[in-house]
This record gives sequence, structure tokens and C-alpha cells, in this order.
Amino acid sequence: MMLSSTQASRSLFGAVLYLALTSLLLLFTLTIVPTVRATDEKINLQRYFPLVADDQLLNNDKRFLQIMQGGGGVSSNVGGLNSASISSTDTSLWPDKPKINVQQEINKLNITYVYQSSWPKMDVKLGSVTAVSFDKDGHIVLFHRCDRIWDQNTFTLGNVFRQRNKGPIRDSTVLALDRETGNLAYDWGKNLFYMPHGLTIDNEDNVWITDVALHQVFKFGPRGSDDKPLMKLGTAFTPGSNKTTFCKPTSVAVLENGDFFVADGYCNARILKYSKDGQRILSWGQNTFSGTSFDVAPQNFFAIPHALTLVPEQELVCTADRENGRIQCFFWSNGTFHSQYHSQLIGDRLFSMDYTPAQGGQFVVVNGPTAEIGVKTEQYNEVRGYIMDFKTTKVIGKFGPNDLTFSNPHDVAVTMDGNEIYVAELNPTKIHKFLHKSLVKTVSLSAAKPKANIEVDDKTQGVNLTVAAGLTADGRIGVMTDNVAAEHHKPGATAILVATLMLLFAFLTFAMALLIARRRRRGCMPFGNNNRRHAWDFPAKPDGFKLGGLLLERNKRSGFEKLDQNDSDEDESETQTNGLSSAQFA
Repeated sequence: MMLSSTQASRSLFGAVLYLALTSLLLLFTLTIVPTVRATDEKINLQRYFPLVADDQLLNNDKRFLQIMQGGGGVSSNVGGLNSASISSTDTSLWPDKPKINVQQEINKLNITYVYQSSWPKMDVKLGSVTAVSFDKDGHIVLFHRCDRIWDQNTFTLGNVFRQRNKGPIRDSTVLALDRETGNLAYDWGKNLFYMPHGLTIDNEDNVWITDVALHQVFKFGPRGSDDKPLMKLGTAFTPGSNKTTFCKPTSVAVLENGDFFVADGYCNARILKYSKDGQRILSWGQNTFSGTSFDVAPQNFFAIPHALTLVPEQELVCTADRENGRIQCFFWSNGTFHSQYHSQLIGDRLFSMDYTPAQGGQFVVVNGPTAEIGVKTEQYNEVRGYIMDFKTTKVIGKFGPNDLTFSNPHDVAVTMDGNEIYVAELNPTKIHKFLHKSLVKTVSLSAAKPKANIEVDDKTQGVNLTVAAGLTADGRIGVMTDNVAAEHHKPGATAILVATLMLLFAFLTFAMALLIARRRRRGCMPFGNNNRRHAWDFPAKPDGFKLGGLLLERNKRSGFEKLDQNDSDEDESETQTNGLSSAQFA
């Protein structure tokens, strides 16, 4: 069926307009509509079900509610030792939180570490990075899950791993990176683990690993020693709460004498101490709730002890009490409570921490996004790294990638001198490096003025940035390497996509305008004059006398002939049809 010129024009006009509107809608969706970021190990209630008898769980809940409601005290058994009773009516133990503007206080914090965005320089594809540590050679050793993902379908309500049929992860789960370049130094851990979580390297370079799917703790020799474990605790794929089983253990900390601690985190919420040969010495901890944090929460109660670190000067073992948003420290000799650390700036979720004796003792902490379960707080939250003074318990510094926030940090490690920090992140799957600002080259403001920081090539008129400067706390200009500056200004994938869509919209608009102009000249628009004129017609009124046409007819014919009206109409129809056919493919 042949279309008229008006219908064809309308069809083409509508098609171009549809493409333009579709591009605008896509641009709006990408730039305006907020997206939901993945959180650390998607939170679900079954993760927090304690692996204890129902009556015991009920008694624990009653005792905790009794504390919260001021109905008396509670005593807990700590490795066979009775700790002091805690009463909620004691105002010295339960001080009210002073209300502060968290966002303003975070903005006041000094940025004490500079992000090294060009590190690491390796081509290895990372999965969710769950842990980071240091070996004796100074390599950065990380633990990652490759293509394995922990979501709400990974475990049953009884904490049994559902994906056992997939087999162990086939690729290397342990990677060691060069401290300076980030290049891969060595790797191991193929066909061993199902769901990696914690990794710690002791003073003898042994590697300690926890796997939450296997519910086991492993000790390997230096660099994995041919993937053969020296010690294995727990029963594979069997969650439990007795003396020989774990339920999703999270972390390990090792003393110089070989004794070690295990955080049996997700189900049992306890800490266990073992001798060098793997004999259990003591355990402590009870399961509590997740949600709003308190300056002084009940001692020895945990809501996922998620990481462990040691404070040798005080002979303490400390844990990241994740869903209570605090650090709890205990004497490593008998598990007696020593102190705890919490700040409103860090918030209600504290994923990991590490200790450095630098500056009199500091905790390096990474928090997490607001929890999806429990009492949802409306308090302002920034997912960052924070520096906490060990003596004063105050937050004194902050850090993040390009001075911004993280998405889902999971573990952190700091060198003994406090000069380097490494953060493992689940999503995006990254390992981050930070250097203390004292290691970054600095020049005074007056010295920086006469020196040009920009090199201009006269031939190409190109600009080559050699350094990037930023003001430090002491009023000097801190000069970062060119790699840091270049990486800081690299456009993201979203920005490139938006720019591409804008160019596409501009092109479609120009094409539509050009098409309209061409069809207007041909007289095929659905509006305006629809009469076509031949090139040899002189300008005249529609019904006027055309002398040019008469002269042409006299030259072509010997005399006047009677016009056939049917032939004229047919010729005109054919002309219009040919014009429409050519316009459809213009």
C-alpha cells in the first residue's frame, strides 16, 4: 500500500522524535534516578540466629532486656571467671549520649592519609576482597572470593552451606602483591575454600584462614606451603557450638608464643583461646542484638565479633563488635573485659580495625553502611576509614579513596609504624592503599610560587601536569605524585555514558532539523504549501499566465493539441508517487 507524502513525512518525523525522547529518558534515568548500591554480604535475619537452644536464647534475651529496662543486673561467665555485675540504673555506666552534629564533626576531622589511586598495577581480576595482612617479606597478602557471592540464598536457616555442589573455588584465593608497585608476587589457594572470610599472618609467616561455608579454621605454612594445612579446626560443612565446632568463624589473632584466638562470629558470637597445638583454653561472649549502639553496652556481649587485633603493650586482644558499632578489648591472659571504644562519628556498624603503636597507640577503623535490620537509625553516616586514639578514645582523623567515602569496606591493615594503610572492599571489589601525609613530598608555599608545576610543549601546545598540590594542616602545600593527580581526575564510566548520550541527542536533533528543512524544500511537509513547482516555472500567481510554459510547448510541438485530462492526472499521480518513493529513503 502506497503512502501519501503527508503520511510519509509524519512517519519520519514521529520516528526521529521517538528516538530523541527515548535518549532523553535514558539520560534522565542514569543521572537523576538514584541507584541502590550493594551492601556488604546482603543482610538477612538468618545470619544472626544464634546456634543455641531456644530456652538458652530466651534466657539471654530476658537478661538483656532486664538490663535495658533497669530491672537488675547480670553476671556473665568469662572463661570460668565471674565478671562484675552490671546495673542499668548506674548512670556512670549508662551515660546519655550528647547530641552532636555528626556531619559537621566529620568535616572537622583532619585527612591524615593520602590515597594511592594508581596502586595496585596488576591485571588479576579480583572478587570480593574479604581480608588483608602482611607477610614477613613485606608483601600485601589479600583474601578474595573470586566469582563466589554470599547472598540470602547461600545458607539455610540452620547455617548450612547450600552451594556445596559447586565445589571449592577453582582460582587462587590468596594473592600477594608487591608493596611498592602492586604487582603480583605470588598466589595460592586453588580448590581449597568455599566462602573466604578472614586471613591473618603470624610472626613465623604462617597463614591463618577462616571459611564461613566450611565452618573451619586453617593454619598453613609460609606462602601456603603447597596448599597443605598444618592445622585444621572444626568440622567441614557442620555448624555447631560445642568445643569442637564453629559456626561461620570470622577471624584469627596469634600471640608470639603461638597461642591464638578465634572469633566465632556470625552464629555463636564468642571468642575462643587455643594453645599453640590447638587445645582449647577458654572462651567468652554472649549473643546480643543488632541495631542502635550505646556508649557502654553490656560487657562480653557481641553482635558479630567480626575481626580481631592485638595491643601488645597492654596485652589485650580486641574485637570489632560489628553490629554494636564498637571495639571491645580483653586481657589476653584470661579474657577479662578491659575497655571499649565507640563514637557517634563511626556509627552503629564497625566492620574491622587494626592497631598501630604509632603516636602513642591508635586504632585504624573502617565502618559500614547503615544496617537493614534491627533498630534503623536516622543518624548521619559516612562510610570511611577513621583514626581513633587508644588513650583518649576520640576520633582524630579520617581517610577515604580520593578523600571520599567507601562503599563496602570489609577489612583493614596498618603497618607497625602507622605509615601505610590497606583496606579490603567487597563491592566494588578493590584493595586500597593509603600513605601517611608525612611521607608525601611537601614544599612551603613561598618556595612553590617561583617554580612552575606545569610543563608546556611549545610545539604541540600541550600541557603536562607533573605534580598536584594540596594544602596540608600546617599550611604548606603537599605535592602528590602525577599518578595520584591523574587518577583523581579520570572520568568515571557514568560520566562517559552521559556525555555519549548527550552527543547522540544533539546529533538526532540536528538530523531532525535537517530532514525537516529538506522536506520543506521539496514541499512534502504535512503543513505549508503542498503544490510542487518545476524548475522552469517562472514566479507567478497560481492562476496566472505562464509564458515560459507556452514557449516551451510551441518548440516541442508543431501546433496546439487538445489536452487529455486523464493523461495529465495520471502523469501527476506518477510524479507524486516517484517523489514519495525517493523521499522514503532520503
